[in-house]
Amino acid sequence: MSWLRKRTDSRRAPPGLEWELLKNMPRIFVIGNLVPVLAAGLARLWPHSGSPEAIAAQLHMVDIYAFSAVVLHWTLVLTVSLGCFIVMVMKGPVYEADSYPLPDADRPYPGPRR
Repeated sequence: MSWLRKRTDSRRAPPGLEWELLKNMPRIFVIGNLVPVLAAGLARLWPHSGSPEAIAAQLHMVDIYAFSAVVLHWTLVLTVSLGCFIVMVMKGPVYEADSYPLPDADRPYPGPRR
């Protein structure tokens, strides 16, 4: 016995922007990860002036910013993908759980009992 039954009077909504976003998420994920990593790599190739300690501190700060941008990007991609999935499920057919008879259906609950 299935715990969810599809209702016969339900209809699906046509797919919209959520499918386009979900199809493009792998590309968005890869490009969004490459941009900060390439920026951190280019920072190492860029000619620097100053003491070695100052250059190391600058490069360390660039690495921290790149890592934070990557983690922020992961969070955004996950959030948007989850939102698209929720919209996709909500546009799908209507399901109902198994109904069960209510014991007081003929006489509703009058109020608080004392």
